Amino acid sequence: MSQDVLNLSLVEVSKKLLDKEISSEELVKLSIESSKKWNTTINAFIKINEEDALIAARKADQALSKGKSLGALHGIPLAHKDLFYLKNQPITCGSKVLNGFTSNYDATIIDRLHNREGAINLGRLNMAEIAVGSTGRNEHYGHCRNPWDPKVMTGGSSSGSGAAVAARNVFGSLGTDTGGSIRIPSSACGLVGIKGTYGRVSRHGVMPLSYSLDNAGPMTRTVEDCARLFKVIAGYDRFDDLTSTESVPNYEELLNADEVKGKTIGIPKTYFFENVEEPINSVLQEALSIFKRIGVKIIEVDVSDQIVLRDMTNIILKSEVTNIHLEWLKNKPNDYQSEVRARLEAGLFVSAVDYLRSMRLRSVLTKNFVELSLSDCDLLFTPCIPIEPPTLEEIDIAVQQDALTINEKVPWCTRPLNYLGLPGISIPCGFSPNNIPIGFQLIGRPFTEDLLFNFGYAYQLETDWHTKYPTL
Repeated sequence: MSQDVLNLSLVEVSKKLLDKEISSEELVKLSIESSKKWNTTINAFIKINEEDALIAARKADQALSKGKSLGALHGIPLAHKDLFYLKNQPITCGSKVLNGFTSNYDATIIDRLHNREGAINLGRLNMAEIAVGSTGRNEHYGHCRNPWDPKVMTGGSSSGSGAAVAARNVFGSLGTDTGGSIRIPSSACGLVGIKGTYGRVSRHGVMPLSYSLDNAGPMTRTVEDCARLFKVIAGYDRFDDLTSTESVPNYEELLNADEVKGKTIGIPKTYFFENVEEPINSVLQEALSIFKRIGVKIIEVDVSDQIVLRDMTNIILKSEVTNIHLEWLKNKPNDYQSEVRARLEAGLFVSAVDYLRSMRLRSVLTKNFVELSLSDCDLLFTPCIPIEPPTLEEIDIAVQQDALTINEKVPWCTRPLNYLGLPGISIPCGFSPNNIPIGFQLIGRPFTEDLLFNFGYAYQLETDWHTKYPTL
């Protein structure tokens, strides 16, 4: 069986599995081979679960031989960011502080993907330490590297997820997003990644960074793939009181490019395009021209003060992550890399007044944003990353000089959504002059993930960026 099968989409390979054109065992073996081959270059995996994955693949094949499909993801190899609890398996969260931690249960969304819908878990993926950092640096397990150019960041904190899916090691991955950590690596690696409405996806069994800002979601090659995975993981969970009881549509079945005709995209007049570099902007404008060609109206819209939202986000994030890690910070501070420890220590100086004010204003500011920015349009279009993804050397220099420029600019367009709780998706739309992927971001009203998928789907029917992949 040729490695070319790994270049298919999740939806395409699913059909081949169910039609018995390929076995799950064959597919998993190819994924393991690809993962090992790439890992010396991109450092995407912390652990490849070769034996367990092959056992699960053989069980999937046995079931299918008896006419039974295990679910919507039957026999498909996935791998996930190393902060999702796995029953009787250790996780690291990319840090030394969790050394030896083992859960006695699976995270809810791991259970839904693998135990209920038949996906194969190939392993645990690298990430920024404790999910802090939009560039994906990790001094403990080594930095993850972009498969399009190993000198360049993948984006973070779901760095291994971005690298492994882009390199065609696996067909999809779960990441988490507290300020852009699904959307940023999706953009930098040429993938589709969605952060749903706050509460749309359970976080039970997910190592937290910020209770109020965290989201979990899929990173895939196509919108169709993303819609299928999101349908599986979305929905109420009795183990997570903050999940919504809002009904979950079948996002994949609802994909219809004709639905976007006559709809309106809003372009923010301020903030989102302020830091965008010209080569990035040129690609974004070309993407907008494609939407115009398929019958979408483009207008400019006002947005509320995003600097206020950014500041509120920072207050909540600093407070909550320090609270979560307080005992570890007291007892083993040197187990954190210096950059992460400094961020945790900063949380000690946030006042209760500022934290409570940030939380109290959240619903008001979200209502204001939606009414002001989305009253005359169906969704917003922005850059995902406004600058060309920097090299790891540039990031290291910035860290050494305590420079905030990169860490501020990379999540510039993604971070406000976590405070607002609104859904956002990254869609690949081209390449930078240095051949690094570029993505645009679509932002919707609460629980309009189906609309985001439809716009992304319509765009991908007109383009082929999502079919391109890096080579070693």
